[in-house]
Amino acid sequence: MLKAADVMTKDVATIRSSATVAEAVRLMRARDWKALIVDRRHEQDAYGIISESDIVYKVIAYGKDPNRVRVYEIMTKPCIVVNPDLGLEYVARLFADHHIQRAPVIQNELLGIISLADILANSTFLEQPRTILLEQQLQDEIRKARQVCTQKGIRSEECAAAWDVIEELQAEIAHQRAETIDRTAFEEYCDEYPEAKEIYDCWCSG
Repeated sequence: MLKAADVMTKDVATIRSSATVAEAVRLMRARDWKALIVDRRHEQDAYGIISESDIVYKVIAYGKDPNRVRVYEIMTKPCIVVNPDLGLEYVARLFADHHIQRAPVIQNELLGIISLADILANSTFLEQPRTILLEQQLQDEIRKARQVCTQKGIRSEECAAAWDVIEELQAEIAHQRAETIDRTAFEEYCDEYPEAKEIYDCWCSG
């Protein structure tokens, strides 16, 4: 699964919150950027963001002079930030939940910026929605199986049936991704509950 770090734009600029909107516009035009990250005043401070839409909706639409309006007056701060290890579908959900189009990628320091365009440009993400759904279903089924085995007992038919479902799901996901399964969810379960390995030895080969 691709992560934010795999598709983010590393060519990103920061601007001071005290800069004028006119300065921000000049910087955006010079590099054809859609947004700028507003730098922190100190290490404990939060990053901000100023975008084209902020300038259009909050300055131009009201006939304000961009030379007299400061970045801090129209920026969003603190802004939503993205961890570089976050999977793309989760980045997309984050954008949808907060109605944003881009966000800085930060891990201790500013690494880049990720936008809707970066996500949409990634064809493999768009081609594999079924795999994402299967992954979600797999995690749900693993939780259910653990509950069933705890309630009914590891030796119960219900427990065995629950892990059968998971085995099929993992096989389907591996097929979709053209990958091999290094370690099944049930083998990991066997590590926690050695008695399961003794009962279902044919599954727990590890």
